[in-house]
Amino acid sequence: MRRAVLLYNPLAGRRKSRRAADVNDAVTVLSSAGVEANALPTQAPVDIAGQVKQAIAEGYDTIFACGGDGTIHDVLQGLVGSETALGVIPLGTGNTLAHDLRLPLSPAAAARVALKSEPRSVAAGRVIYQGINGAPASRYFTVTVGIGVDAHLFYELNLTMKNRAGMGAYYFNAVRLWLTDPMEEFDAELTAGDVTQRCSVSQLLAVRIRNFGGVLRELAPGASLERNDVRCVWFRTRSRLAYLRYVLNGMFARQSVIAGIESLYADRIRCQAHAPTSRIFVHADGELLGTLPAEISVIPSAFRLLMPA
Repeated sequence: MRRAVLLYNPLAGRRKSRRAADVNDAVTVLSSAGVEANALPTQAPVDIAGQVKQAIAEGYDTIFACGGDGTIHDVLQGLVGSETALGVIPLGTGNTLAHDLRLPLSPAAAARVALKSEPRSVAAGRVIYQGINGAPASRYFTVTVGIGVDAHLFYELNLTMKNRAGMGAYYFNAVRLWLTDPMEEFDAELTAGDVTQRCSVSQLLAVRIRNFGGVLRELAPGASLERNDVRCVWFRTRSRLAYLRYVLNGMFARQSVIAGIESLYADRIRCQAHAPTSRIFVHADGELLGTLPAEISVIPSAFRLLMPA
C-alpha cells in the first residue's frame, strides 16, 4: 500500500459529529506508516462509483470505504474489474462485512490491521433486478441479496429512526413485519452446476459471508467470501414460527433442521413474481434496490479485498 484514499459519507450514521475525526484517526495511522493517505467525502450514492474510478485513474492502489455496508456497496460499483484494493474502516450501523473479516470497530485499529493485510482476489455477487422506476438495473454485492420479507423491511425503514436508534430500528421493524407481513410467495429457480431446482418461496437469501456479527451471527452457515457461489436460503413456508426458529438458529449459531427452510449452494438464481401486479422487493447489502424479476450470479476474481491474515 503506497497511496490510499478514504471515502466517507459525512451525513450518514449515528456519529455524524465524529465522522471526520474518525476518518482522520485512520489517515494518521496510515500516514505514520509512510502511506500517502487522503480523506474524501462522498457525494450522492449514484456518484460514488465515479469518484472511485477517478481515484483509480489518479493512481491510488487502495480505496477505503469508511462507513457501513451501504458505503462499501456503493464503492464496490466502481471498483469491480480493477486491480485497486478495497479496504474497510467500519463506521456504519451493522458493519456485517467488517464482522466477517474480524476487523476491530475502532477506525485507528482497523487502519493498523489494514497495514498488515494483503489484498486477495475474491468473487463478487451480481444482481439484475427491476428498479423502483420500472427500468432494469444491476448491482454488485459483497454480503447478501434478500428477496421478500427482509427487503420489505428496508423499503419501510425510516432513515431518521435508523440514524437515531441504530440496529434497534432494524429489530423493531423486523418484529413488526414478522407479525404483519403477508409473506407473499414468488417463484425461485436455483442452478448449481448442471442441477436446477424450482420452488415457490416466501423469502430468499443469497449470502456471501459467514459471520454477520451482532444478534444474527451465522445467517447462512457454509457461506464464504472464498467461494465462487452463494449460499442460498429459501423459505418454502409462510409459517411465522418457522421464521422465528430460523432467526434463533442464527442468533445461537445452531444448525437444527426447520421444516420448509433449506440452505443450498447456487451459481445462479432467478426469481419471478407469481402475478404481474405483485410487488416483491429486492435488497443488496442492506440497500433497497427494486422489485422482481431478479437474477443473481457470481463473478469470480471480481475485485481485490484487503483481508487480515
